[in-house]
Amino acid sequence: MSKLALVTGASSGIGRAFAQRLGQDGYDLVVVGRRLDRLTELAASLPEVTVRPVAADLATDEGADAVAELCAAEPLTMLVNNAGVAHYMSLAELPAGLARELLGVKVIAPTMATRAAVPGMLARGEGTIVNVAGMIAFSGPAPQTQLPRRVVYAGTLAYLVALTQTLHAELAGTGIRVQVLCPGVVATEFHERQGLDLSAVPRMSAQDVVTAGLRGLELGEVVCAPGVADASLLDEVFRADLAAFGGQGTELAERYR
Repeated sequence: MSKLALVTGASSGIGRAFAQRLGQDGYDLVVVGRRLDRLTELAASLPEVTVRPVAADLATDEGADAVAELCAAEPLTMLVNNAGVAHYMSLAELPAGLARELLGVKVIAPTMATRAAVPGMLARGEGTIVNVAGMIAFSGPAPQTQLPRRVVYAGTLAYLVALTQTLHAELAGTGIRVQVLCPGVVATEFHERQGLDLSAVPRMSAQDVVTAGLRGLELGEVVCAPGVADASLLDEVFRADLAAFGGQGTELAERYR
């Protein structure tokens, strides 16, 4: 039986690495990105499988809707919501247009694509959804001195973590696997497009990120952090989340009286 994966942000970086790995594993592909020339070149590099390039700007309603329509119409085995933009700026400095672009690419587009793909996966009794976020999703409590503020960017990644964890619970027992992939700094064009030179900074390869994500699926990891050696650190975070959630009551807490 043929396998079909749709990968967004496939023209470079982690998305391209995902498409290449899945193509080598025998998946037919729908590859989505802004640059049709790169998608066409990617398709030519995978002659053993069928690759359909789709040019779409996921920052726009038209682009997000077009990809969602594909997710609803095609019998997807896997959906990889990878497309991303950086825009590392404080909230006061971030232009409204760039804020909307971030929300479109990392919140609206993956939400609508996932929403469109899930009914078909449920009907078929199987499927995999991977949302690519990043470790910055967990950086909210960091002091100002530790890192530059990336308020909207960090918020979109944290959204993907919560979305994925909640969707995993919602789809338990249906045969659909859900994962949020949270790499740290990766050696791609991502930071260069932001004007950041990280060539001297140790970085993980996009291929290793994909290896971690696919192995994490086999291990049943809902949150996959390729660079975190001690997985119990993540477990502690999530146990604390649930403890706080379960510790609420209907009476005003004493410290507010």
